Amino acid sequence: MILVVGATGLVGNDVCLRLLRRNKCVRALVRTTSDETKVTALRSAGVELCIGDLKQPDTLAAACRSVEAIVSTATATVSRAAGDSIESVDGAGQLNLVKAAKANQVDRFVFVSFRKPVGISVPLAEAKAHVESAIAEMNFTTILASWFMDVWLSPHLGFDYANATARVYGPGTSPISWVSSGDVAEMCVLALENPAANRRAIEFGGPEPLSPLEVISRFEKISGKPFTVEHVPEEVLQAQFAAATDSLQKSFAALMLGYLYGDAMDMAPIQQEFGIKLTNVDTYARRVLHA
Repeated sequence: MILVVGATGLVGNDVCLRLLRRNKCVRALVRTTSDETKVTALRSAGVELCIGDLKQPDTLAAACRSVEAIVSTATATVSRAAGDSIESVDGAGQLNLVKAAKANQVDRFVFVSFRKPVGISVPLAEAKAHVESAIAEMNFTTILASWFMDVWLSPHLGFDYANATARVYGPGTSPISWVSSGDVAEMCVLALENPAANRRAIEFGGPEPLSPLEVISRFEKISGKPFTVEHVPEEVLQAQFAAATDSLQKSFAALMLGYLYGDAMDMAPIQQEFGIKLTNVDTYARRVLHA
């Protein structure tokens, strides 16, 4: 049995489905406040559901019982539930899960984190660092993901491909290894299958570093439409970072600055080692433009 925490989220839901396709027994930790449509879909797919909450440690023992591995993708960054915060979910909540895992002799732990922007204080990174330290004595795999194309190249953050408009943070000239959430989910599953992932942090991005302006050019070519581009100057982002009043605002402001500075990496060695085929920006663009 594999426990997935964050199973109604973007990556966690995909992890559940990929495990099921491999004929694995999957248990999902869901809350009473979780999206009922997503919960019903998990149940219908064959996932065993366990009611619990990372913020309530006494609900986690049952979830961890008779489990061989845990995949945790949970985060408060997209949550609107009462009481959720980076401190309560990404920090203390994840530590509650690690404690419950150890108490139930679950040693295998796959944790989704992210690549931290250099030289910027990010509350989300600090919370995840505490979790990474807590699982260091376990048989862990930490997936350090780059910027998600599904999030940062979406209307939610100003990349409105349907209307050919794009908000760019800074000049847009620094390359980023944009990564697909589906590829992160696949890497979580491969980490459970391949001993090469044991006791290891894996830097994980997409197959081709592209600057935001290069991404826009790809979308223009595929859609046949010129984009209207809005640039948010670095000084505005710095002011936003300085003025942020809570950890979530501070983290998003820091990630926007990280986007501005870029995050390029060579993924060829990981692709070869784990046999994973990574989604490029062109494939993502065709999918969302033709949806």
